[in-house]
Amino acid sequence: MRKTLLTFATWTVAMWLTAQTLHYNRPAHYFEEALPIGNGTMGGMVYGGTEVERISLNDITLWTGEPCNMNVYSPEAHKTIPAIREALRKGDYREADRLQRNVQGHFSQNYQPLGDLTIEYLDTLEQVSGYRRWLDLSDATAHTLYYRGKYLYNIDYFATHPDSGMVIRITTDNPKGIHARISMGCQLPHLTTATMDGTLTVEGYAGYASLPSYYDAKEKFAYDPKRGIHFRTKVKVAASDVGFGDGVSEVNGNKEVILYVVSATSFNGYDKDPVKEGKPYWQIADARLDRLSRKPYPILQSRHIKDYRSIYDRVKLSLGTEKEYPRPTDEILREYVNEGIFNPQLEALYFQYGRYLLISCSRTPNVPANLQGLWNESILPPWSCNYTSNINVEENYWAAETAAMPEMHLSFLSFMKELQGSGELTAKAYYGVDKGWCLAHNTDIWAMTCPVGLHTGDPMWANWNMGGAWVSTHIWEHYTFSLDKDFLKEYYPVLKGAAEFCLAWLISTKDMGVEGKEYLITAPSTSPENCFITDQGYHGRTCYGGFADIAMIRECLTDAVNAARILRLDEDFYVEATAALAKLQPYKIGKKGNLQEWFYDWEDEDPHHRHQSHLFGVYPGHNINDGVNSKEAIHRAASKTLELKGDQTTGWSTGWRVNLYARLHDAKNAYHIYRKLLSYVSPDGYRGPDTRRGGGTYPNLLDAHSPFQIDGNFGGCAGVVEMLMQSEFTFEATKSAKYGWQPGISIELLPALPDNWKDGSVSGIRARGGITVDMTWANSRVTTLILTAQQAQKIQLTVNGELKQLKLKKGRNVIKLS
Repeated sequence: MRKTLLTFATWTVAMWLTAQTLHYNRPAHYFEEALPIGNGTMGGMVYGGTEVERISLNDITLWTGEPCNMNVYSPEAHKTIPAIREALRKGDYREADRLQRNVQGHFSQNYQPLGDLTIEYLDTLEQVSGYRRWLDLSDATAHTLYYRGKYLYNIDYFATHPDSGMVIRITTDNPKGIHARISMGCQLPHLTTATMDGTLTVEGYAGYASLPSYYDAKEKFAYDPKRGIHFRTKVKVAASDVGFGDGVSEVNGNKEVILYVVSATSFNGYDKDPVKEGKPYWQIADARLDRLSRKPYPILQSRHIKDYRSIYDRVKLSLGTEKEYPRPTDEILREYVNEGIFNPQLEALYFQYGRYLLISCSRTPNVPANLQGLWNESILPPWSCNYTSNINVEENYWAAETAAMPEMHLSFLSFMKELQGSGELTAKAYYGVDKGWCLAHNTDIWAMTCPVGLHTGDPMWANWNMGGAWVSTHIWEHYTFSLDKDFLKEYYPVLKGAAEFCLAWLISTKDMGVEGKEYLITAPSTSPENCFITDQGYHGRTCYGGFADIAMIRECLTDAVNAARILRLDEDFYVEATAALAKLQPYKIGKKGNLQEWFYDWEDEDPHHRHQSHLFGVYPGHNINDGVNSKEAIHRAASKTLELKGDQTTGWSTGWRVNLYARLHDAKNAYHIYRKLLSYVSPDGYRGPDTRRGGGTYPNLLDAHSPFQIDGNFGGCAGVVEMLMQSEFTFEATKSAKYGWQPGISIELLPALPDNWKDGSVSGIRARGGITVDMTWANSRVTTLILTAQQAQKIQLTVNGELKQLKLKKGRNVIKLS
């Protein structure tokens, strides 16, 4: 028996070393060391303790707040806009900043933790040895394995999407079995009960209102049992000998214990009162637990793995010779940048980890992945763990299409329909715009769209209003990859509405007293979280003609025009938007050779600022053609801008810069910045002598802003694809087409391939036009190529420095290479 157990343990460790795994040789002490699991709605952070095991739980629909009444906050804010424009026309930027605070409303709400599931082991006298803890990305299962004395203990964890819950199995060969006490804790108002069958039930509710952690107020929460989102969490302990006490369950001498965990909340939509119109969360939780606990463990595990792999297995990536790395992931990460070690397996693992995370946190209709995906342990999390729309929520979805997870994108896309409704009210109340919709700096599960700040916020972040223009570009992106006209027709009003706000918000440079050729700009304008220094030395926030605004508007209008072309709709809108595009202010190149962020060639308050919003047209946008500057000139200026900013920045910003350098075909810097993204960062609570802070990656490979923000993981994932393959969906003028134009697809392979990735292979990545790319390369040249098209079409292909015109048939196309 002992030999059999050793063989099992040896096989398990061998699998752990060679599979796509994050692995560790000790339990997690901090959140940034724990392992995330999730089914797209419910998530957990697994610590892997041997005396006390803790799994922190989340439900992506558990937030503070309730439907917001837009008319309560600043309904006449728009009356301040003319005064701000007048101050800007006079060059009084200080007054413009002061007035901007009148154009602010309430803050977003806070995403809340569900609670902690704790397993306290009661027989812990003997020493632990052979400890292993790992997360297997290939099947989305987490594991803890160790010996206590001479007996093996094995714990398996997974969160199942098809069966709407979480499953934890504990097994041992100890003849005395497992002795443990299971309990649930929660930071929110709650009541915990235990029943004779070993089931724990937690009933609770979140605050009906809250303020962010950074707002100066003594009371941050308002609680009322008759208001706010309510929840029910249930944990069933399945064992042959189970008892219960005061809010706890106990197991006594079982060789196998299975925990079934489910949750449900009363959230029923952004516009539904969660108490009066809420979902029947009691019944939902009970039904989920009944269905989950009735299925045998092997069937639950099999259904989970099959469902997960149906998405995850679409993409395979090898970036060089695969090696076994017996050292723990955190140690490998430490040496990767510190010692300059080349580790293609770690680089590919980080890419696949991004895909794993998005599958695990973005499968709930109308509720996208938030600032931390869905994993959060604080009732006052950083930046409320909300949806920050000036980069972060969009970056979450950059890899959804290219890395073959379009279903995950739908959570974000469907959320935009909700934003449109409140965004129309915001456009009128705050900006005096009667057509279209807009979104400011933040939003939350209640689809708030107003500029935040409560009249005290710094305009550099509080007053930005281009969120609608940015998020709506994802609609066109999804279409260009799917070619789904039914989808485009359904979402076209949302995209058009964002474009209509842009059209109404633009004003003439002459209105600002600018001499010379007349162009269209925005006023007031801010560039996300950045400040300028005027020639007179004023450190300002509010200006006119900021190039981040113009870049996003150019993209939004172009996407809406293209959608109207495809659907053959709205000729009047098409004409108006096309005319506006021709009149948009062209880019300006500054005295340092940089792409200007501000209308005037001002200095930045922080030359190394983390945001690079005015480079939006380079990435994630596609439309940098301004009718004046050449593409090459704009790219050179964008490269200079990145050079001036340097390479020390936050995690999410590093992820963005990987993509920017890739779009600029700068393989050396794209790879250098990708390596910077993988810089080891210590857990936030760690205060040891070797503490490392800053942007990079925590021991569990989650992104360090720092603190934790998940968008860097997704930006880095997207950046790998961008280095290997880029594609464009364009419109070409032609005499043969009935309407004088036809769509065109171009694909470029290995556009920014690093020297360290000179040999490799990838399969399953997606190009625009509904095309899947499988290829191998050696010595930086593509050697085999298969393009699988969902419809017959003509494309342009750039491969090995050669431009090819190809006719693809529907299905699999083996491309001959010279």
